Amino acid sequence: MTETTDSSSSQGGRAQPQDRSGFRAFRTIGTRWSDNDIYGHVNNVVYYSWFDTAINGYLIERGALDIHAGETIGLVVETQCSYFSSLAFPQVVEAGLRVSRIGSSSVRYEIGLFAQGEAKSAAAGHFVHVYVDRQTRRPAALPHALREALDALRV
Repeated sequence: MTETTDSSSSQGGRAQPQDRSGFRAFRTIGTRWSDNDIYGHVNNVVYYSWFDTAINGYLIERGALDIHAGETIGLVVETQCSYFSSLAFPQVVEAGLRVSRIGSSSVRYEIGLFAQGEAKSAAAGHFVHVYVDRQTRRPAALPHALREALDALRV
């Protein structure tokens, strides 16, 4: 298992923006008018939605996740996000993806959210999925196609 420096690691214990070069894949996400809050920037809860959108979109496109009929589904058991600079509508966001840990039934995803073309992340965080049997909700081994898609993101 490979470990990486995540968004919570840094000099002096304070989270630091992430470099674009540290991510294995990117997904483009358009901001919406409704993403902005009263303070004129994207509300913090939207960032977590972007995490889900980026990872699940990646997995679906690679045939590793069937959200309607797959026997195995991922449940989020841990999440975290650090914010470094504001994003706002109508900016385009580029979500950088990587995987730092793959277990027998769990995965730690790390995501960097970048203003389009920027070298440093505006926000960075992680979440952990535990993959379970859709019916029993008990941990299940990662299916082969999922493991292959995750390996491509591993750092």
